[in-house]
Amino acid sequence: MWIAIITIAAIALLAGLGLSLASRKLPSKDGDIVEVVNEMLPQTQCAQCGYAGCRPYAAAVVGGDAAINLCPPGGDETVRRLAALLGRERIPLAASVELSVAVIDESLCIGCTHCRSACPVDAIVGAHQLMHTVIESECTGCELCVEPCPVDCISMVPLT
Repeated sequence: MWIAIITIAAIALLAGLGLSLASRKLPSKDGDIVEVVNEMLPQTQCAQCGYAGCRPYAAAVVGGDAAINLCPPGGDETVRRLAALLGRERIPLAASVELSVAVIDESLCIGCTHCRSACPVDAIVGAHQLMHTVIESECTGCELCVEPCPVDCISMVPLT
């Protein structure tokens, strides 16, 4: 009986080692590279690239359905890193992508914090019932703060 147990254990060990070696030698799946590309993106989920979030955009880039230059929050640095990873030509950020930042008209702001909650990068500061403001260097221009504002005091201005 012990011989049978030892034999089965040895076969299982050899099969496990064989599978481990095979997984290292075989080419990776597209899903792995999609995850790498997704990690390179800024994760603002702003949809400025035309996709619902960073993961769908990453899948489209890997699949060849989207250009690597459609992510304004990532900017030229992300385009450069994606080009190097995917072996594609480095191209400038798409001209159709307008870089802008949010600006709060502080005289109209009622301090409701709806915009602050909507901001994926915490670029809006201010306390409840007090005026809010945008940290321009942190704003990605995603426009997610504009819609929740009940007094329409947020506008998008071109980045200079």
